[in-house]
Amino acid sequence: MAQDASSIRPSRGDQSFSEHLAELSAQVSQVPTCPGCYLWKDADGEVIYVGKAKNLRARMKQYVTLSDEREKIPLMMQIVTSFDYIVVDTEHEALVLERNLIGQYHPYFNVDYKDDKSYPYIAVTHADLFPAIKYTREKHKPGTRYFGPYTDARAARETIDTLRKVTPICSATCAEWKRVRRLLEKHPDDADIIGLICAQKGRPCFDYHVGRGPGVCAGMIDPADYAKNVRRVERFLSGQRRELVGELKGEMAEAAADLDFERAGRIKRRLEVIDGLDDRQQVVFPTSVDIDLIGFYREETIAGVCVFAVREGRTVRSCEFILDKGLDVSEEELVGGFVKRYYDETADIPAEVDIAVELEDAEVVGAWLTGKRGRKCTVHRPQRGEKRHLLETCERNARHALMRYMMRTGYADDRTNQALLQLESALALDAPPMRIECFDISTIHGRFTVASMVVFTNGKPDKSQYRRFKIRTELTEANDFVSMSEVLGRRYAPERMADERFGSRPDLLVVDGGKPQLTAAMRQLEQLGLDIPVCGLAKADEEVFVPWDETPVVLPNGSASLYLIKQVRDESHRFAITFHRELRDKAMTVSVLDEVEGVGPTRKRAIMRHFGSMKRLRAASVDDIAAVKGVPRQVAEAVYDTLRAWEAERQNPVSEE
Repeated sequence: MAQDASSIRPSRGDQSFSEHLAELSAQVSQVPTCPGCYLWKDADGEVIYVGKAKNLRARMKQYVTLSDEREKIPLMMQIVTSFDYIVVDTEHEALVLERNLIGQYHPYFNVDYKDDKSYPYIAVTHADLFPAIKYTREKHKPGTRYFGPYTDARAARETIDTLRKVTPICSATCAEWKRVRRLLEKHPDDADIIGLICAQKGRPCFDYHVGRGPGVCAGMIDPADYAKNVRRVERFLSGQRRELVGELKGEMAEAAADLDFERAGRIKRRLEVIDGLDDRQQVVFPTSVDIDLIGFYREETIAGVCVFAVREGRTVRSCEFILDKGLDVSEEELVGGFVKRYYDETADIPAEVDIAVELEDAEVVGAWLTGKRGRKCTVHRPQRGEKRHLLETCERNARHALMRYMMRTGYADDRTNQALLQLESALALDAPPMRIECFDISTIHGRFTVASMVVFTNGKPDKSQYRRFKIRTELTEANDFVSMSEVLGRRYAPERMADERFGSRPDLLVVDGGKPQLTAAMRQLEQLGLDIPVCGLAKADEEVFVPWDETPVVLPNGSASLYLIKQVRDESHRFAITFHRELRDKAMTVSVLDEVEGVGPTRKRAIMRHFGSMKRLRAASVDDIAAVKGVPRQVAEAVYDTLRAWEAERQNPVSEE
């Protein structure tokens, strides 16, 4: 692997952001077009982001020109003052190097595990002449093969216990195994005769007597036969039980043929243990497949992950993780970062990895996994069928894992407190906005215009305080300014402010929209003689407009304050749309037939008496309507067409404002 590196440290001083990017761009233009990894650094020289590229110069140009559309990039580039890069020969080498660099530097802007706790693994100490099995949380060491991770420590320990019943293997905690290991470390030249030495001077451990140890400590097994046991253990941990079962059945038949019924009985009991395991596993596929399914569930900037390991058509293990760096990264970056980290730390690679998004570098990741596995491995996005169904089950489990984590750590309360304090600072409020009110207008071309008022108390929805308003002003077209002025005038009228049912005075008023909507709200509050802090939230760029500055306030992407104010805005929109649809559906039930030419009161009564409800009428065909006594076919066709038009409008939320 060829390597090269360059470090550029432009002096920021008082230069503008655009000048800073231009200077970085000039330096990036000297970067080679080879595959490799790039490391963005801050003013202290700390690595804050590591990435890989097929073409280093082209990829890094996307950062300095801000053509990378990820929301975190502008913030990150304001912090970047220098960079390094490392050139490699292939994109595959770049991927491996990227994982190593992320593990080395733990950059702030890269996706990583949330909690610093280590996860349990089952390990086999390959470096020993007689490899032992152990439960461990250690950092991965050379010469040891790791299986997992497991999120349930009990499940990992039970797996080891069950496995040793099936195939005797030494435990790394066994005192006699440790004695043999020390003996080999002290006299490595005695490896060829270690069996004789142990037979003469050793004594069998307790595990040997109960059938879980092969008797290394007493010279009962040579290294070659012990290696066969190790291979069986590793196949078992990899989920390849069918081959192991076949071998054991063959040995049992051979022992029976030799009239060694004691040995045949021992093997039979091992087979019964495996059968018992299979009885507890859910058969998820009718065919034998080896796949991992990885489901994600996001809540703000934190995500839960669930991995189902399916081997030979059975779910042999499920693992749960929490991801959080306080950043609003894209789905692709979140999933891709986890996949690389997860498989960098486990030797259990399946034939297929199923995820819910398309990775841009899926082929490269697949080639990397193929190299680790020694056989073909692909990264796949299932669209339908059993795999898609099981992936959705993974996502549900990921959601539950995240909810448990948030409940256990008090994440939601901490996040809410941060949001209120950040809003107080960003919007120059006198105190944290403990009561936030938000209004939204919903209409179709001025018809059925309604407004919603939602209330968040202490950063959480207070649904008992929600209110709905029918706009009384006659409108011939949608007019949010007139509608908003009316609803604010009604909500903040003296009699409403004195009405305990409307709650206390808000600490912050949020209107859905930009500067024009904010100005209209301010004008209405001035007419009422009220001094209530108010801001407007624009949908396009999530900018917050305030009365005291022409420039909008940009809350940091991924911040608790931005998520809270977006949640308030989205909840008011949802509540308004719900009320709007209710009114529209009621109006349809009452008046849709009145709009059909040729349907008067008599025919209307006949039609409703015949069908009994609007639901049945909407499901009726032209022939069904024409079958009503006194309804000509031409009128039946007009009724049918009108119903279809109303139904299409009712189901189309795009036209709702």
